[in-house]
Amino acid sequence: MKIISWNVAGLRACYKKGLEDFFNKELPDILCIQESKVLPEQNPFHIDGYKEYLFPAKRKGYSGTLIYSKVEPLSVKYGIDDTEYDDEGRTITLEFDDFYLVTCYVPNTKRNLERMDSRMRFEGVIKDYLNKLKEKKNVVYCGDLNVAHEEIDIRNPKANERNAGFTIEERTKMTELLNEGYIDTFRYLYKDKVEYSWWSYLGHARENNVGWRLDYFIVNKEFINNVKDSTILTDVYGSDHAPISLIIG
Repeated sequence: MKIISWNVAGLRACYKKGLEDFFNKELPDILCIQESKVLPEQNPFHIDGYKEYLFPAKRKGYSGTLIYSKVEPLSVKYGIDDTEYDDEGRTITLEFDDFYLVTCYVPNTKRNLERMDSRMRFEGVIKDYLNKLKEKKNVVYCGDLNVAHEEIDIRNPKANERNAGFTIEERTKMTELLNEGYIDTFRYLYKDKVEYSWWSYLGHARENNVGWRLDYFIVNKEFINNVKDSTILTDVYGSDHAPISLIIG
């Protein structure tokens, strides 16, 4: 099974930049989208043979998640039972025979760290949520997690120590999650590989590969032997993020 996750920075914009061609080339079994920024009637992208699960934010043109799945899930859950984050359409969970798939757009701490308290609370809520799922079956957690976990995951670590996405607070929360029995699949398979999934639109950052790895596939450690590959599709444009891919079997 191939699962792709992509922060498209607006589904309508990404659709105009070749989303359909990308999908037809990759043909994933499941496509997880973050920052969809669409209401159901605004969605231009529908796939024959795939079920569609959209969780829009209440605020128009903001946040939102979406999953297309070739395999019909056993159950679907929108949100994590927390009004602040659910009103922003941040999380969708699909249940399959062998695992839960959770796609998530983690809140950005913002430029002046004004949302740090909310972000810290979110990390606790999502960790508890994943742990409850893990008690029942395996978990695949994916999406734009808005943190570069280690120095290897960011081009200029020293210059970004107090910038959103690379603060010690955010990085520590990622470490705490992994210590609960989860594995960052890309770093597990490629311990020393320097590759990024997000680049600023400013200063020719993508052309110069001045990037951050903000997008992840994370699984519980009992499921890691089912992971065949975990990659970043750095040659795919259409957003300020690159898609990421997980192969499981």
